[in-house]
Amino acid sequence: MAEEFTSITTITQACEAFVLSLKEERYYDAHEDLEALWFPRRFEDDDEVKLWKGFINAAVCFELIKKGRAQASLTAWKTYLKYLPRLETLTGEHCETYVKIVHLIEEIRSYQCPNS
Repeated sequence: MAEEFTSITTITQACEAFVLSLKEERYYDAHEDLEALWFPRRFEDDDEVKLWKGFINAAVCFELIKKGRAQASLTAWKTYLKYLPRLETLTGEHCETYVKIVHLIEEIRSYQCPNS
């Protein structure tokens, strides 16, 4: 499994892969795309790392909905929402990308869960 974590080496590459997977409704793959970035740093108390965890949970939420497990998806969605405010504290070159990811996640959520 460690080989998977070295397949995507930069934040930019991981985010591009994540966005493409989301757009293609390959939510499990989207989860894996960012997990490669997050996993080695998962114990860090860092706002950016926590935001990645939130994005991963959004992808998990969508995968669970796709599998007909809407109730179970709520836990993952709540985790996404928990880490979303971390975006407000970030500065740096990837912030614009993260904002675009949030907009895409919200778009997907609006058509997957129109009543939420």
